[in-house]
Amino acid sequence: MIKNLLFDLGGVIMDIRRQNCVDAFRRLGMSDPDRYLGEYSQAGPFEGIENGTFTIDRFHRAIRSIIGPHVTDTQIDNAFGEFLVGIPLHRLKQLERLHSSFSIYMLSNTNPIMWADGIDRNFRQDGHDVNYYFDGIVRSYEAGAMKPDPRIFRTAIERFGIDPRETLFFDDSERNLEAARQFGFHTMLVTPGTEFFDLISQCPDIDINQCR
Repeated sequence: MIKNLLFDLGGVIMDIRRQNCVDAFRRLGMSDPDRYLGEYSQAGPFEGIENGTFTIDRFHRAIRSIIGPHVTDTQIDNAFGEFLVGIPLHRLKQLERLHSSFSIYMLSNTNPIMWADGIDRNFRQDGHDVNYYFDGIVRSYEAGAMKPDPRIFRTAIERFGIDPRETLFFDDSERNLEAARQFGFHTMLVTPGTEFFDLISQCPDIDINQCR
């Protein structure tokens, strides 16, 4: 029986659009942003800020070394934030409903720049902060590892004290889901245009009627 729901953030709860970010950095003067910005993982300084090896200041300096000294910290942060589209309010309502019957956690490849601004703001749109919706959160930049690295899954298991066999993990990357299955997690792929709440009804170990 599923007791816990573990969610990725981008592409599952929050809508994201990589091309917006690519275009924003290109406008700042980065000649090849596609080299650094991937659909599911990043490279160079973007990887560093998400796996915790780069501080925000080091990230800014690294981006300026690529683009040039004329760009400001604010311009860099705003361009990076273009990755985020937003969280539809109905998904927050769905999380709230599910939380009445399950323990809910987040496991996200993310970074402190996006978290402090766009992500935090989107979770507050219905009058609550992010901790209202989740019993625990593992952020890659704090864990020092990014999905699909096994270390971040071990961090979630140990920090939350959960049994993967009692946990359903939602992600938009099949590579991440495969890594989770190695630990015994049940998994669900969230593809573009689908909603995680609708997919739950397809899981044989969940009685959707238990969600008030």
